[in-house]
Amino acid sequence: MARTPEKFRESGVDVRIRTRVDEIDVKSARVRLNDGSELAFDILVLGTGTLAIRPEIPGTDLPGVFALKKLEEALAIKAYIAEKDCRNAVIVGAGFIAMEMCEALRARGIETTVVHRGALPVNRWDPEFGKLIVAEMEKNGVTFLANVGIRAIEEGAGQRLRLVTSGGDLYADLVILAVGVRPNTALAEAAGVPLGKSGAVAVNFSQRTDMEGIYAVGDCCESYHRVSRSWVHVPLGDIANKQGRVAGANIGGKAMIFPGIVGAQSFKVFGLEVAAAGIGEREAAAAGYHPASVLIWGNAIAPSMPAAKKVGIKLVADRASGKLLGAQALGEAGAVGRINALACALWAGLGVDEIGYLDFAYAPPFSPAWDPIHVAAQTLRRKM
Repeated sequence: MARTPEKFRESGVDVRIRTRVDEIDVKSARVRLNDGSELAFDILVLGTGTLAIRPEIPGTDLPGVFALKKLEEALAIKAYIAEKDCRNAVIVGAGFIAMEMCEALRARGIETTVVHRGALPVNRWDPEFGKLIVAEMEKNGVTFLANVGIRAIEEGAGQRLRLVTSGGDLYADLVILAVGVRPNTALAEAAGVPLGKSGAVAVNFSQRTDMEGIYAVGDCCESYHRVSRSWVHVPLGDIANKQGRVAGANIGGKAMIFPGIVGAQSFKVFGLEVAAAGIGEREAAAAGYHPASVLIWGNAIAPSMPAAKKVGIKLVADRASGKLLGAQALGEAGAVGRINALACALWAGLGVDEIGYLDFAYAPPFSPAWDPIHVAAQTLRRKM
């Protein structure tokens, strides 16, 4: 989508679309393609991405049931909606893709229900934020069914689909499965490339695997988390871009490392920005920290300005060291920018004392004199 094969060829890169690697022969340093041909390699880079998880229930292969991971799947959903004149849809799952998909469906006038086995969407976020996400969905016409499990999907009358759930039957013209992704490691495993504890391909800071001449980048491999101090699987496009550059530099003879991540991520659901970085209380305790947290609400811009909005900030810090461990933000404006600032603080290992007095660019149209970040950090310091 970003560059055509023709553009790549202008740079001397042979891109073969609609071509699948079926086998990696490490001993002969060759890959076998789906058309039976082979390619030799000196260096191999694994960039196989992720696969959408399909629940192990009957009916996930029925017409009208889709997972959303690839462009082709998005186009197939769009075509199916037009062909069948879909009026209502059920989304199974409540992660990032589900949140963005429910907004896209509502924009087309499709009645939308989100079914989630948990109590609140996007489990990583604080329950107070989770409740506000649900309220925003419901305000925009989305039905959210919590603590409901899907047992089967069946063909219903009139080309409709029947979902058998723990809370009763649901009927829909379209079902979207959005229950997460897993690293696509089948080729790597078959070739003997070691996986990490997360189930993704294990790499070092140069993106090398444990097999000579084989690198891995992007959603199929692990990243070092600078806060939890562990290797994790966080499949995000910006991380993949950076890892690809690092691997390419090393292959080209320029030593470079990928210094890790702090897990910064964001999404939009209707009128809300939602963002987070670092780790939460449970992850912090598992990593050996002694976490304390606070959630405050402040003004995204100076309250004297017209149309001033509120933004919520949650901070998690280590009681022993005062070091910031994690941050979350939610609001109609100003959430993502503040998480980006806090991601820098996490990257640098700053403590809440320092964060409480960070020197930000102040002007009433952009922030209050005491930013919500300052207020949250100072409130947490007093609590600790």
